[in-house]
Amino acid sequence: MRARAKWLGPIAALGLVVAMVTTPIGPASAESNGGIRVMPLGDSITEGTQTPGGYRIGLWQRLANTGYTTDFVGSQFNGPASLGDHDHEGHPGWRIDQIDANIVGWLNTYQPQTVLLHIGTNDVLQDNSSGAPDRLSALIDRITTTAPNAEVFVAQIIPLGWSEGDAAVNSYNAAIPGIVQSKVNAGKNVHLVDMHSALTAADLEDGVHPTAAGYDKMAAVWYNALRSVPGSIGTPSGTEIVGAQSGRCLEVTGVGTANGTDTQLWDCWGGSNQRWTYTAGKELKVYGNKCLDAYGRGTSNGTRVVIWDCNGQANQQWNVNANGTITGVQSGLCLDASGFGTSNGTKVHLWTCGNGQANQQWTRR
Repeated sequence: MRARAKWLGPIAALGLVVAMVTTPIGPASAESNGGIRVMPLGDSITEGTQTPGGYRIGLWQRLANTGYTTDFVGSQFNGPASLGDHDHEGHPGWRIDQIDANIVGWLNTYQPQTVLLHIGTNDVLQDNSSGAPDRLSALIDRITTTAPNAEVFVAQIIPLGWSEGDAAVNSYNAAIPGIVQSKVNAGKNVHLVDMHSALTAADLEDGVHPTAAGYDKMAAVWYNALRSVPGSIGTPSGTEIVGAQSGRCLEVTGVGTANGTDTQLWDCWGGSNQRWTYTAGKELKVYGNKCLDAYGRGTSNGTRVVIWDCNGQANQQWNVNANGTITGVQSGLCLDASGFGTSNGTKVHLWTCGNGQANQQWTRR
């Protein structure tokens, strides 16, 4: 019991005991968009204590910005307007056994096609970590039995902000790869996600819950894990890339198809030259076989942005970022509407990324 008191001491000093009890969250408001149903499942770290919405904000933005249509599901509801779908199954203070006692009903109600499971922190905090790996294994079995076709992503939980607590987290996490592998060997759709190594104590607001930046690191890990499993979030659809400043679409000039054809801004009209698909290889593909390309493998300001036969080279790889920019993997430069132009025919090129300047901000829709 002395160990428990020692661990609770730093938390109590930070006023976090309340966050460890079962706290009701708003009931779900069914924001269905007809996409792949994804259930974020866990405790306050899924709910987003300290930053309402938590990792779900950055995950939603990444998915939406890269053309995936996903429908977050669950009985709970919270988060800011920048989170496009507020439904989730995150329960502050809950342990593995409490999730296990309710999971069958949630799965039957919401029928997720993908489950994101981050659970076990409260088992450690409440001095209930003995047997936690066995309880996690039983919970995964219940999920895969109830929803046998769902893809289940199981996270090694994030750190705690003091050495003794994180040692217990490490002990719990060490058992998870073997648990997941046993499910894979049994033919289950279960996947391991290393969330622990993505964050450090510096990413925690209060020693337990991430900062906004820490939650976004979690979002990036979930996003990459989902994209690594075909079908877990469907296939990205061709979407328009719209300039925030101009309200006009990125398009291939004149519906051209030849290598080296420039790109420009134009009124959005839904044409095939304005439909871009972001691939797992970080390509922005148009017409099904042409890629957005930094001409001549250029890396300097003013490099033309054109289309070219897809070849997998770094000048055809792009990061679609949560802050609204699109940056070249090779150059690190931003996709930029030339001269802050907003009119039809404004050329698009590479330029040094500014401080959120509007001609470098893009949305996908």
